Amino acid sequence: MGDAGSNPVSRWVERHARLIPAGPVLDLACGGGRHARHLAALGHPVLALDRDADALRRAQGPGIVTMQADLEAPDAHWPFLPGRLAGVVVTNYLHRPLFDDIAAALAPHGVLIYETFAAGNERFGKPSNPAFLLAPGELLQVAARHGLTVLAYEEGRVDGPRPAMLQRLCAAGPAFARLEGPLALV
Repeated sequence: MGDAGSNPVSRWVERHARLIPAGPVLDLACGGGRHARHLAALGHPVLALDRDADALRRAQGPGIVTMQADLEAPDAHWPFLPGRLAGVVVTNYLHRPLFDDIAAALAPHGVLIYETFAAGNERFGKPSNPAFLLAPGELLQVAARHGLTVLAYEEGRVDGPRPAMLQRLCAAGPAFARLEGPLALV
């Protein structure tokens, strides 16, 4: 993953990050920190987690605490207490055994923003292994299984920054304060 200069903030994350209530946010598999910096600029205390020490050095910045951990290691344990995070942001990363932990870590009013590759992406290159591609509607199933309200969802082909098949989800816990009127998601 590149730094913020070579790899801009995902439009999906940028569009929905304002829905995250005040409080700590986890940027899971943060890479070089493009989303961690964006979330910190919005005033959130951010924990940027990745297994790559070089990426974490690039992710450092004001309002960001970095943590090196390989949550896919056989002896790995989820380091976050349930119900404590105002938001969790995950992009371009999929490790299904973490779905339950991610959902549990959200505060009752917390927001999950998830964007990663989906089935069909093998036509465009990597990732092409089905283990790293979401099945149709899989993020919707995760949200439903954990009682999250879907605020926005997209699934399909995108052409930029490169052609890919993606799923995108923005979902909130049961105590999420709904905004009055329609959302202006630009």
